[in-house]
Amino acid sequence: MENKKRILIIEDDKNIANLEKDFLESNDFEVVIESDGLRGMKTALKGDFSLIIIDVMLPTVSGFDLLMTIRDKLDIPCLVVSARTDDVDKIKGLGLGADDYITKPFNPNELVARVKSQISRYERLLGKDKGQEVLEVSGLRLIPESRKVFLNDQEVQLTTTEFDLLNFFMETPDIVHSKQKLFEKIWGEDEFGDINTVAVHIQKLRKKLEENPAKPRIIETVWGAGYRFNKF
Repeated sequence: MENKKRILIIEDDKNIANLEKDFLESNDFEVVIESDGLRGMKTALKGDFSLIIIDVMLPTVSGFDLLMTIRDKLDIPCLVVSARTDDVDKIKGLGLGADDYITKPFNPNELVARVKSQISRYERLLGKDKGQEVLEVSGLRLIPESRKVFLNDQEVQLTTTEFDLLNFFMETPDIVHSKQKLFEKIWGEDEFGDINTVAVHIQKLRKKLEENPAKPRIIETVWGAGYRFNKF
């Protein structure tokens, strides 16, 4: 029997928290409630949850601060719930990494629908809905079977060679590979060509993946030795 998906609700209004809990449990979710921001943060970071519902106004730690911490540490969907209807707060929540934002009062059935939608979206990105293998290193998610790459949940379009090169790097992080080794691995030992094409493709990858391609953090040049894919 498949395990139920676990939802964490961080909400200081007991009536709202219990209402959310009742509707989610009736839809076959397992639910944990925390009424305090700090306790909610600790539970979120140590628990195994499929989605976290965060109220903006919380004791000890605000929902926005909580969202920033969770988003920095975890890659799971976060749904912000707030009594505030201002677009500024909605934009702020989404800008801090919330996957969805819903204002009180709300229809509990709508909340459940949004929870299901966000979990389904994340599972598609992870390839779980097809049982696909997923590589996750340095903020990147690579799905070999569907040949898709995501950076911060945004799909990155790569050529066939760029994908194969990145796939090899992600399978062997923190190892220095010479140009010759990379050429033989990706282009083939018997391939006729210029070994400098390795550097050209790495530069193209950096432009698509690095925040600052001129000072790469992910694919690092190890002078006199080759290239290293850094795991962090």
